[in-house]
Amino acid sequence: MGLNCGIVGLPNVGKSTIFSAMTSAPAEAANYPFCTIDPNVGIVGVPDRRLDRIAELIPAKKVIPAVVEFVDIAGLVKGASKGEGLGNRFLSHIREVGVLVHVVRCFEDDDITHVENTIDPVSDMETIDIELALADLESVEKRLSKVEKLSRLGKEGAKQAALIRPLLIELQKALGTGMAARRVELTEEQRALIYDMHLITMKPVIYVCNVDEQALTDGNPFIDQVKETAALEGAPVVVICGKLEAEIAALDTTEEREEFLEAAGLQESGLTHLIETGYKTLGLRTFFTAGADENRAWTFNEGAKAPEAAGVIHTDFQKGFIKAEVYHCEDLFTYKTEQKVKEAGKLRIEGKEYVVRDGDIMHFRFNV
Repeated sequence: MGLNCGIVGLPNVGKSTIFSAMTSAPAEAANYPFCTIDPNVGIVGVPDRRLDRIAELIPAKKVIPAVVEFVDIAGLVKGASKGEGLGNRFLSHIREVGVLVHVVRCFEDDDITHVENTIDPVSDMETIDIELALADLESVEKRLSKVEKLSRLGKEGAKQAALIRPLLIELQKALGTGMAARRVELTEEQRALIYDMHLITMKPVIYVCNVDEQALTDGNPFIDQVKETAALEGAPVVVICGKLEAEIAALDTTEEREEFLEAAGLQESGLTHLIETGYKTLGLRTFFTAGADENRAWTFNEGAKAPEAAGVIHTDFQKGFIKAEVYHCEDLFTYKTEQKVKEAGKLRIEGKEYVVRDGDIMHFRFNV
């Protein structure tokens, strides 16, 4: 799975506005379909209050957050799986991402054209889901054809075909009705059998309700409809006002942004929530290194052991790993200094089998 989030949706739902605000990098945005042709890619810092608190307690010359990549993919329309709009060109971009961020229009605005000329978020969600399912259906049917040929190549070929054929048939039936592959109950072994197909609808999805400013505090029926639909597959929903986020992103300082949020009656930016949700949905977690020169958040895959985490910093750290000095950031927040953390017996020496926890502060010992 790619370690990035692909922003998808119909044209004119606010994808590029949200992307530009998130990355503070201008993406082309206009009131007509297909204004984004090639995908825009942005590297976004992951907001993390823990890193801010570490910096307060262990002052450093530099503070560097973890990052996550977002890709703004052009709007899909009905028939994209058959080449309508810019069709397969967009679908190929979607295959390369790890998580789908599906932006849904949940606001009324006569000045912004809707491709279907009506605001119906559930219908919009179904349009995207069906097009992606049909694209996956084509992939499954091609694989089925290859499997049938494989079954005629002796006992070993027949054995391999017998393993995957029932699974492909089950997926074919589901995708043919517009159901996402991720909603088909599969074992880990079955998922492994089809991993190399990189089915789009097997990817986890985050639904983003793009709303007007009033809906941020008062809500609206469109948000409720999206949440009800997303609940059917256990997908998270993030509510954002793209227009407001663009105004916040245009401000020069953190203080100005905080004042703007407070005036709008908001505790945090919707984009902060989206970035954090995307990071976690990708299965990414954070450990920290702290010292006078640099406090830094490092990204690792959930379940990684200490040598793998060391390798995130440098491959030599992994190759020559000896052990790691570890304590949790919450221990630092409690005892205020590393010295007091040690005195409290919270600093541990861990070896190669240690499974790194989200929020660990680590110092690696290695020899190359």
